[in-house]
Amino acid sequence: MNDFVFTPAHQLAQMIRDRTVSAAEVLDSYLDRIVKYNSQLNAICTLDAERAHERAEEADEALARGENWGVLHGVPITIKDAFETAGLLTTAGYKPLKDYIPATDATVVAQLRGVGAVIMGKTNPAKLAGNFQSTNDLFARVNNPWNLNYTPGGSSGGSAAAIAAGLSPLDISSDIGGSIRQPSHFCGVYGLKPTDRRVSTAGHIPEVPGMSRCIRQMLVAGPIARSIEDLQLCFSLIAGADPRQPEVPPVPLDSPSCKSLQHVKIAWTDEVNPYPVAQSIKSAMQAVAHKLSNAGTQIDQWIPKFDFISAWQVYLTISAYTSPISQPFDFDYVRDSLTLMLGEATQGDRGLRKISNVSKIGFSTALNPNMKGYFAALTQRDRFIAQMDAELEAWDAWLCPVAMTPAFQHCPTGTAIEIDSRKVPYLMASGAYTIPFAFTGHPVVVIPVGYTPDGLPIGMQIVGKRWREMELLAISQEINQVVGNFQHPPGYSDD
Repeated sequence: MNDFVFTPAHQLAQMIRDRTVSAAEVLDSYLDRIVKYNSQLNAICTLDAERAHERAEEADEALARGENWGVLHGVPITIKDAFETAGLLTTAGYKPLKDYIPATDATVVAQLRGVGAVIMGKTNPAKLAGNFQSTNDLFARVNNPWNLNYTPGGSSGGSAAAIAAGLSPLDISSDIGGSIRQPSHFCGVYGLKPTDRRVSTAGHIPEVPGMSRCIRQMLVAGPIARSIEDLQLCFSLIAGADPRQPEVPPVPLDSPSCKSLQHVKIAWTDEVNPYPVAQSIKSAMQAVAHKLSNAGTQIDQWIPKFDFISAWQVYLTISAYTSPISQPFDFDYVRDSLTLMLGEATQGDRGLRKISNVSKIGFSTALNPNMKGYFAALTQRDRFIAQMDAELEAWDAWLCPVAMTPAFQHCPTGTAIEIDSRKVPYLMASGAYTIPFAFTGHPVVVIPVGYTPDGLPIGMQIVGKRWREMELLAISQEINQVVGNFQHPPGYSDD
């Protein structure tokens, strides 16, 4: 019985509560899909079928007794293999963690278990959540369900591929430079990057267990799903203060204004200098603006007076200071970073390469850290956040591309990416449009808005004001009804 595998998680929850389908039946349908398709996708890296079965059966028995565990009672979900899961292998794709079984859940995992979710497995990430492709030391590379020769993105490529192909209805992922947003764009699904420090990342790797905690800015946890409603539901469950991370403030969820499209003010950009996007992405953004205008939305083309190049440099400097590379010295991490830096230095358009190569400055900073430089970078970040806040004040939301490129063919890390016959440095091709909002901490929703001539998905970022996720999600839902729509990849019907 697989006719509901593409049903959104919130609807599955209602079906299970109404007892029109059992939690065990829903779980079996997803496990059947995983058996059928995962060998070609490698999206699920660790399956917990036996314990998931036990929990699903307990969920059905509880309902029969009139008990309701919460809004996700009996709904099977997956977790990016960067979050600790009690009693279940957690590796972050990192060889030293190949046998690591945590004693406790990451906070977001515990929160979802607490409202009845059934954890059926872990999704395959980039090694230590540090790449725009999902490859690692332990598991086979993740393939894009729209074309197996293409990457689903990273570092949450397994998450997005599993959601797109109907192997899971909901996944918890993470983003520090685009790891929720770029895979959502590459796979044609929905993703939410919340405001920085809105959601606890306690129990997320990196850092490797036992190390001091050094990543304290820009890393966020958020959902990947097949609908805005599922993003709203999941976010409402995981947002908020956490004793394990005292810097996460007890900010209550905002109340959306419930404005219609005719009463919001939207900015849009199809391209920001000096980051030219693929023509298919540019055309998709222009089509979005046209459709929204025809729907009566006040939508204006706009480019902020934001120094994207300087922001890129400060982001990479802070990332270097807070990277696990500066905690006990890890040769493999250094080797991988050097490989990436060498690729950025030698491949791609010369002008773009010059901008991208500020990453080398950040890498050298990590090898020679000093407190003065770190605090200077944080001070610069504060100024950029204030500037972005001020520029976005005039708009209800800003629409812009997710990346310079749609999904690209699998390639070695650091290889220049060809975009409309122009070679673009690897980091820039995927990160030019995602990194600025990781850097400033603004919330972003990604929705699918079109396809390339080759049939690959195209997503769009919808950027909102900090701490206003529910407003952003409400606006995104209105926009999605006009320009967005999830479609499963060819060959992955609900059989």
